[in-house]
Amino acid sequence: MRSVAVAAAVTLVAAGCADSGGGSGSGSGPIVVGSVNALSGAATFPEASAAAKAVFDAANASGGVNGRQIQYKALDDKGDPAAAATAAREVVGADNAVALVGSSSLIECEINNKYYEQQKILSISGIGVDPACFNSPNISPANVGPYHDMTLTLLYGSEVLKLDNICALLEIAGNTLPSYQAAIDEWTKITGKKLTYMDATVPYGGSDYTSYIVKARSAGCKSITVNPVEPDSIGQLKAAAAQGWNDVTWLLLTSVYSENYAKAVSNAGAGVYVPAEFYPFTDSASSQNKEWRELMTKNNIPLTSFSQGGYLAAKYFLQVIKGISGEINRESVTKALQEMQPISDPMVGTPYVFGKGKTHHDNTAGWPIKLTTGSNKWELAADDWLRIPKS
Repeated sequence: MRSVAVAAAVTLVAAGCADSGGGSGSGSGPIVVGSVNALSGAATFPEASAAAKAVFDAANASGGVNGRQIQYKALDDKGDPAAAATAAREVVGADNAVALVGSSSLIECEINNKYYEQQKILSISGIGVDPACFNSPNISPANVGPYHDMTLTLLYGSEVLKLDNICALLEIAGNTLPSYQAAIDEWTKITGKKLTYMDATVPYGGSDYTSYIVKARSAGCKSITVNPVEPDSIGQLKAAAAQGWNDVTWLLLTSVYSENYAKAVSNAGAGVYVPAEFYPFTDSASSQNKEWRELMTKNNIPLTSFSQGGYLAAKYFLQVIKGISGEINRESVTKALQEMQPISDPMVGTPYVFGKGKTHHDNTAGWPIKLTTGSNKWELAADDWLRIPKS
């Protein structure tokens, strides 16, 4: 897939140079905003763009922005590199979008980040996944991302739970290994501690994880950090239980944080711990999520971390463009985002700012939650945000 992705990106760079990139728009027409998302294919994330649309629809119903309506176009990359490149060129080049907001995809940042630079357009991703989402001057995700998430879960395990003999089983797709290694190295830099054992050959969608579990146990691991999707994690927990390994602690990522996952896990060993990227949505009485929860419920959008990310991306964008004096177009939106003041929100532990940086990986806080054996539900494991210390 990576080879195809690179080929598609190189092929379309020249075509991208022919696009106008102006984004001048009309003073009275709609403000076009786009996103590129995995809406179909093997792994889908439809909630982020659906949540962003709900925010824009609510704004439109209240009169829009300076009397103009937001026209939101959420395009499907189908998990395919060529489709991701085509979708970006449609919404940026043909539709003349002023910005991208709420995108959520496994591949689109890697495929399109250079094109966005060429076209001088910025993207507030709802959920950034691949490394390019956090290493581009033109993309700034609303979420923490899997790499800071990895550092946070290790910090919680070693510094709060006081665990030792921590090991890592990594599922590596594309070019993500260096980013996960950097996240582990950041934990080592902060704590002075190192992993007891690491295996970066664990497959996505494996049919049997027994051999990986047996090797980890033989290496003396007492806790394991993994970056799994839900089905893989469930398989790994079942493999450990089948081996009678019931005292292992799991330090996982937000990728497994769902109510369906909790219902599917009966034996969580010594516990599954996750640093939620946004304030935990399973805390139904929380004031932090009240507005988001009401809007998602009204629009029949699932209550997930993905919809939290899309919702926040749209909120940040609206707050910034409402402060623009004069024409709202690609140039003025880009300038406003690069010069914006940080925006704080109770749903996140780090203020959001786009800024002029060459990279954007500034959301560094997670809220610890836990899933214990037999509970089938997530519980708060802290009363405040866990943050990566500033270096």
